[in-house]
Amino acid sequence: MPSRTVTVGSSSGLHARPAALFVAAASAAPLPVKINVEGRKPVPANSMLSVLSLGAKCGTEVTITADGVDADTVLDDLATLLARDLDAADD
Repeated sequence: MPSRTVTVGSSSGLHARPAALFVAAASAAPLPVKINVEGRKPVPANSMLSVLSLGAKCGTEVTITADGVDADTVLDDLATLLARDLDAADD
């Protein structure tokens, strides 16, 4: 199963706006995506409560996984998003 490990770039971590933007992008993906931090079970990336429950702060390494057609493209796009400071984004 393809995966990407990425460092959370948002200054507030995966909370509020950054988490909402990530969850929206994961929800729009044509296949299921999971996210986890080391030592915790993967959770659905399309669930705001699950993503918030990870407690990922700025600098935390997270791993995202997906399986299916275009999984590599989806994971690359989501990894790029997570690496940005989404608190400062003008999306």
